[in-house]
Amino acid sequence: MKIMAIDLGDVRTGVAYSDPTGLIAGRAFTITQPSPSRLLDDLCDEIVREQPDRVVVGLPINMNGTEGERARKSRAFAGDLRARTGADILLWDERGTSVTANRILSDAGKKRGKQRARVDAVAASVILQSYLDSGAARPAKK
Repeated sequence: MKIMAIDLGDVRTGVAYSDPTGLIAGRAFTITQPSPSRLLDDLCDEIVREQPDRVVVGLPINMNGTEGERARKSRAFAGDLRARTGADILLWDERGTSVTANRILSDAGKKRGKQRARVDAVAASVILQSYLDSGAARPAKK
């Protein structure tokens, strides 16, 4: 089961894919596109090309559990992706993923300036691995 994760951003959006078994996050990259409509086109093209079994979109919930403007944008964007591609879209709590991504890059010795270009791809990988580790991607046992 191939899972795709998206960390939606205003300018840079992270994308990550699981391995074919759906157990670990693998390939990750960043799409730099400030136009929401062009980003939607790019991600729809990516979904059609890669045919993931599920697309996990990060949902930026506030630390107190409430949803703000960013969460509303993510929900709307996920709805647009679903409508345009028919893909199985799931929203996933992404609290703390950017902090974790920055920590991973710092621990790897990446300088702060270079991190900005990579943090969104790593954040998408963190979202994806969180989803995979939850067991939600595994089929129910009969």
